[in-house]
Amino acid sequence: MSEPLLFVDGQFHAPRTPLVSALDHGMTVGDGVFETCELIEGRTFALTRHLRRLERSAFGLGLDAPDESRVRDAVAAVEERWLAQGGGTGRLRITWTAGYGPMGSDRSGGEGTLIVAAGGVRPPGPVRVAVVPWVRNERSPIAGLKTTSYAENVVALALAKAQGAGEAIFGNTRGELCEGTGTNVFLEVDGGFVTPPLSSGCLAGVTRALVLEWAADAGIEVREEALPLASIHEAPYAALTSSTRGMTPIVAVDDREIEAGPLTLRMGEEFHRRSREQLDP
Repeated sequence: MSEPLLFVDGQFHAPRTPLVSALDHGMTVGDGVFETCELIEGRTFALTRHLRRLERSAFGLGLDAPDESRVRDAVAAVEERWLAQGGGTGRLRITWTAGYGPMGSDRSGGEGTLIVAAGGVRPPGPVRVAVVPWVRNERSPIAGLKTTSYAENVVALALAKAQGAGEAIFGNTRGELCEGTGTNVFLEVDGGFVTPPLSSGCLAGVTRALVLEWAADAGIEVREEALPLASIHEAPYAALTSSTRGMTPIVAVDDREIEAGPLTLRMGEEFHRRSREQLDP
């Protein structure tokens, strides 16, 4: 796996170089947003969609979005270095924070901090999931935003891994199926896909959106529908989507073993094919 790349303030730095102020608001209170993208042969997949979501997350958090040309230039620099050092499939992360600020929730209104990093990623594969006892608050002011306030996900994923799973699944305050720590959930029901709507509080995943579009193109019925959390325990087949997984089958929910679904396998292949044909769909 290639060594991670780190690009800050127009320059590359060693991965462990201390670069961000200890009083950066992204550090002190998690006041920032980010995007994780797949690198396909050194090029960023669906960059435009990721940048649109980065803007939406920033505006939802009350931050000015970073200048798009600045972000694209930084991404291009990281892509070229990644290719030059022989990097293959990987992940690229764009982080944008409020910058230097006070040690409380107020902001200073200063210049934001932009970080672009890249690193290797393990090939995706079937995954076991664990339903965790905590819930997403679909009425939270940051519901559906991809913010750097990620401690909730860290705790949930740690519990899932302690139970032998690779991803944690959340319900919401209404008892509905919501999402994983970094994934969206699809169930195979009655010969089609069903996924929780954005009103559940789940993230508007880039891969989720593409699966909705590309499944319809492939003649696979897919709909957004509020589902009880228990439905993930009852569905014969289920899948996760994310930028580093594509669409991958769930093979166990808590202690219940399930098989990879036929539509999931078909759509996983379709997603892989189309993502290689259309780099920025």
